[in-house]
Amino acid sequence: MKLTSTVLDAPEPRVLAGFYRELLGWPIGADEPEWVTLRPADGGAGLSFQLEPRYVPPVWPAGSGEQQMQLHLDFEVEGRAALEAAVAKAVAAGARVAGFQPQRDVRVLLDPVGHPFCFWTRDVP
Repeated sequence: MKLTSTVLDAPEPRVLAGFYRELLGWPIGADEPEWVTLRPADGGAGLSFQLEPRYVPPVWPAGSGEQQMQLHLDFEVEGRAALEAAVAKAVAAGARVAGFQPQRDVRVLLDPVGHPFCFWTRDVP
């Protein structure tokens, strides 16, 4: 058994896949109206996006009675400059920086439909 993909729900799978394609540079595999996949060139686990017409974005950090995130993606970068460059690239592609940042070596962002994801580095002084 092996993990092949993490699946994110989206109101428009192609739009969300396009954001992550721009961010990661991974090619699109399957491309259907209700299902889109991205796979890294090295054959590792990818990301998939499925249509959820009643999608409700999670709130970060969640409060009582609010839609909580079910998972988030972590992307490691090398060093402080790379951390800031990754944030700038993600924002330019359509993400927004979350208002709450829990650690100095982590930046929490929200993708275009509100899924939280993080950039992190081991190298923050």
